[in-house]
Amino acid sequence: MMLPMLTATLKALLPCALILLTGFPFLKERPAAKLHRVEIVQMKFSPSSLSVQPGDTVVFVNLDVVTHDVTEASGKSWRSPPLAAKDSWKKVVRTSANYYCSFHPVMKGTITVQ
Repeated sequence: MMLPMLTATLKALLPCALILLTGFPFLKERPAAKLHRVEIVQMKFSPSSLSVQPGDTVVFVNLDVVTHDVTEASGKSWRSPPLAAKDSWKKVVRTSANYYCSFHPVMKGTITVQ
């Protein structure tokens, strides 16, 4: 009579023990969102290519002497306001995008979301 009860108890506790031993894999925290910096200097985005995680923030800082902006290239789904010297603009990134400066279209960059 005791053996079936012990077996049932062990069957119920085994999954709990496995979860405890594996460290709750389904509850693992995502890495914290990171802040990435892209400088606008000498008529270029630096770095011009950036790899990020979904939810990371990219801050664009204009260190140039002229006004620039940051415009998504394919459908213009997002655009910064004009950034005068020393202005900055932040964007939380969820999808990959190519971008450019609409004032100076030769200035281009890429954000790759991994």
